[in-house]
Amino acid sequence: MEDKVETRIISLGENRASRTKIFISLSTALAPIFSGVLLLFPFPRYDVTWLVWIGLVPLLLSLFGKSAKAGFFLSYVCGVVFFSGVFSWAFAIPGYKIVHQISLAFYASFYFAFFGVVFSFIGRRLGVTCAFLSAPFIWVGVEYARSNCGFLALPWPLLAHSQYEQPLIIQVAAFTGAYGVSFLIVLVNVAIAALLWPFACRLSRHDGNSNGVISSRGRSAIAGTALVLISFALFYGNAVLAKPLYGARIKISVLQGNIDQEKKSNPFKNADYIIQKYSELTLQASKNEPDLIVWPEAATPGFIFKNMRTLEKITSIVKEVETPLVVGSAEYSKFAKNSVDRKKSGNSAVFFSSSGKVLGQYLKIRLLPFAEYLPYVGVIPWPDFIIPMANRNWDTAGKEFTLFELDGARFGTIICWENAFPNLFRQFVRNGAVFMLNITNEGWFGETAAPYQFLAMCVFRSVENRRSMARAANTGISSFIDPYGRITGRVLNNNKDIFVEGYLTREIYLSERKTFYTNYGDVFVYVMLIVTALVLALSFLKPLK
Repeated sequence: MEDKVETRIISLGENRASRTKIFISLSTALAPIFSGVLLLFPFPRYDVTWLVWIGLVPLLLSLFGKSAKAGFFLSYVCGVVFFSGVFSWAFAIPGYKIVHQISLAFYASFYFAFFGVVFSFIGRRLGVTCAFLSAPFIWVGVEYARSNCGFLALPWPLLAHSQYEQPLIIQVAAFTGAYGVSFLIVLVNVAIAALLWPFACRLSRHDGNSNGVISSRGRSAIAGTALVLISFALFYGNAVLAKPLYGARIKISVLQGNIDQEKKSNPFKNADYIIQKYSELTLQASKNEPDLIVWPEAATPGFIFKNMRTLEKITSIVKEVETPLVVGSAEYSKFAKNSVDRKKSGNSAVFFSSSGKVLGQYLKIRLLPFAEYLPYVGVIPWPDFIIPMANRNWDTAGKEFTLFELDGARFGTIICWENAFPNLFRQFVRNGAVFMLNITNEGWFGETAAPYQFLAMCVFRSVENRRSMARAANTGISSFIDPYGRITGRVLNNNKDIFVEGYLTREIYLSERKTFYTNYGDVFVYVMLIVTALVLALSFLKPLK
């Protein structure tokens, strides 16, 4: 009888242990998926911004005691969920298919996976406390690598971009760039994970290995560090926002023609309609007596320097309103230094004086790979699903950070996704731009989150350099952003800001002040990379227990 009872007790214990093991395995498998979802919802257009401050916690806890190989897999899964969701708008692009989305998510998720590998490796060698303390440094290094990897650079969405409507927390970007805000977000996630660590240990029945233990002092140190740095960032943000803006101002009107992509794809057939639309908006905006009127990217039907009829119409409207005009156009270079360059065309911004004279032209520097140019053409045999159109005439990239001047105020114009590249933007400011324009056409993406994600990046460019920005977008979001990253106005119609027609006039502040970030760039990131490298070196030197 006693033997039967003992056998039953052992059996019950084994069943309970088996169920616990299954539960732990299932929790570990689902945790990165949960993290991917939590990280997705803070971004436009869900905008549940607070979720990003806890979004990494399930992933961090799932990496508990895992090998580098397991860390790679779990973090990769998190990345696939996140990037598949955050770039779901890409399906609105004509010709974009599931194979393209798989390729994009497959590539981008490797950066998440690299974070998991390094985090797990450090945890196994130097202990989980060291891994947690290193996590924000590793994450910033990974985001920087993703943002600067040549033609594969994917500088959005950074965790920081989820906070674009939270001006209080993002002011530190004037020193650190957007990466500093990402650092704070990961640090808070780490602090929460550290506080939850004892519960994770009990759940997984950790064997007590010192590498997997965080002392109460260690947890307090991590949480205290997070509290101090967040408090400092909020204090600094409050101090900055409490200062009123002052100084010289300029009045700008931005136009939003809402020209359908089908009409834009047949510029000669619809030339009269397009020019008439922007002429009407220009006349309406001129009643507000702006100092400058801005048309969106590629607003003109065809090459205006090669089409005298179109050029004459634009010149005529400029003379009528007697207001300088910046026009987006696919254009040959009027101001090229030699005949060869003059035959090259690219995505341009053309600046007209109030008398209709062309004063300058900026040729887009950072082209969009596979849309505006083919990387390493003739070197890499790109498959047909990447390059579906044969014999494509690709755009030519500009080389000069061209500045225009209006009544002594110099300004730069970035085109389309150039707003995603902080170093490109700050170069205009370093060269003397006292305000910036962004002209873009995001009609390709339909009524999706894409325009809001682009707007989020513009907010950070303004904060990083303390520059006002006026943004003219074909289908929206046309808007104004002040030097503190606050969106001070949008073109609205029936409370909609995309796929509506209209214009908006605002006064913006001019600034000659250069921030730490403007002057020194990504010094903060370089510190992050050095710290990560040092910790990794120590990890390699210490044998695995």
